[in-house]
Amino acid sequence: MARVSPPGVLFAVIGLAGLALPLVQFKPNRIVPGEGVILPALPWGIPISLALGALLIAACWSRWPALPRLLAAAAGLTAAALSLGAAAAHLPPEGNTLARVSPAGGFWLLFLAFGLMGADAVTRLRPSLAVRWLLLAGAAVLIAGILASGALDGVSVMREYATRRDLFLREAQAHLALAFGSLGLALLAGIPLGIAIFQASRLRGPVLGVLNILQTIPSLALFGIMIPLLGWVAATIPGAAQAGVSGIGTFPALVALFLYSLLPVVSNTLAGLAGVPAATRDAAIGLGMTRAQVLAQVLVPLALPVLLAAVRIVLVQNIGLAVIAGLIGGGGFGTFVFQGLNQTAMDLVLLGALPTIALALVAGIALDLLVRGTRKGAA
Repeated sequence: MARVSPPGVLFAVIGLAGLALPLVQFKPNRIVPGEGVILPALPWGIPISLALGALLIAACWSRWPALPRLLAAAAGLTAAALSLGAAAAHLPPEGNTLARVSPAGGFWLLFLAFGLMGADAVTRLRPSLAVRWLLLAGAAVLIAGILASGALDGVSVMREYATRRDLFLREAQAHLALAFGSLGLALLAGIPLGIAIFQASRLRGPVLGVLNILQTIPSLALFGIMIPLLGWVAATIPGAAQAGVSGIGTFPALVALFLYSLLPVVSNTLAGLAGVPAATRDAAIGLGMTRAQVLAQVLVPLALPVLLAAVRIVLVQNIGLAVIAGLIGGGGFGTFVFQGLNQTAMDLVLLGALPTIALALVAGIALDLLVRGTRKGAA
């Protein structure tokens, strides 16, 4: 008797619920509520629904090999995306430029189900590090290919992108500058601070205590605190405003993200250095190394995997938090999110939210692979 896979059953339940719920929402314009349309109601929807349902039910079989499972997940994700694009091209009346077709709950559930199926298949495959990099690159190429093909051009969020292409590229650059700039500043300040409190243990409590307090301040509150504080600095200290200091805009957003980044960098630097075995340090000293040489040539290289883990935490965190910068004029994808909320235009919200999620996922996976690589090399 065939054994049932509990994760596969979960994926099937989620995916079959997605097939039962509306795949898209057809709206007369970008603001008003629309009418849900299920996949089987579309002209080509019944055979695609049957095929997707068969793949989901097949995933319940625990003996189904991991590679076919992964290929089925990729096929399901591609079919769901192309069905979304086909619905966007089919539903609006010819010549109607106001009507919008947006992804509905059924699409997101299908995407979740096949995404989880793919992740489960990768776990079962236990691929090497090089294969994991290839899988990540393949997923990126597949997504880029679907977007470049124009198959999704009729979807509401892509229409929002088409009308704001130049602005989107500028805000993407601003978002990346905030995320990577705050990370770079945190590494420049946090690694030396972590080394300092590693060597002077009496400073650990006060320094980590202050950083913990900063970390507990809600993001909106911290961004709000920056406005009057830096506004006063810009107005009071000569030359501060000319140097770019201001109460609103990019500078306070960068400062707030920098402050949020310090605790993970400092604490992971301390943990990485403290995790090096005492016997290794003693052996280095026994070879005649100076204290600085032991730190630079032994402690820091061995602590590198933990430091990279801090980079992963901070970068993913800051990619998400940088959305709040749009609230104080700092730019980034948050600009579209808050514009969409103000206009009750969820398609505009998605234009800011989806690339933020994609960036965070890619950054998290890529840095996790780098951490695995350094740990394997250290071993």
